[in-house]
Amino acid sequence: MDLSYLITPFAAWLTAGSMKFAINSLKAGRPAFGLIGYGGLPSNHSAIVSSMTTLIALQEGIDHPAFGAALTLTFIVLLDANSLRRQVGLHAEAINRLGKSEPEKKLLRERMGHSKVEIVAGLAVGAVVALAAQYLLT
Repeated sequence: MDLSYLITPFAAWLTAGSMKFAINSLKAGRPAFGLIGYGGLPSNHSAIVSSMTTLIALQEGIDHPAFGAALTLTFIVLLDANSLRRQVGLHAEAINRLGKSEPEKKLLRERMGHSKVEIVAGLAVGAVVALAAQYLLT
């Protein structure tokens, strides 16, 4: 039984999340538990989908229908991370500015989307994790 299709996206998520935590902690000068979530470098979502797309390409080939489906999903996730979720974050910033006069009001999370650099970093992390999984698990 080939568990690489189960292990690889989890390993990509764990790797990207650990990197994001370390980067945010270095920037903040303290453990950045409050900064865990959407947004930041590298993109977890990009890492997860690119790990699966890369693994399918390596194991099945780019002419396999599963690769086409995975690539389609990857594009949807990347577009969502860069456009829709980024716009949601920008709207949250504007709404929070409007609500600053009410101190008891809970602020919306502003870090929602990703920059192109964060997305590309996530793609690279996912591809490297998939290459490692291909080498170690098969």
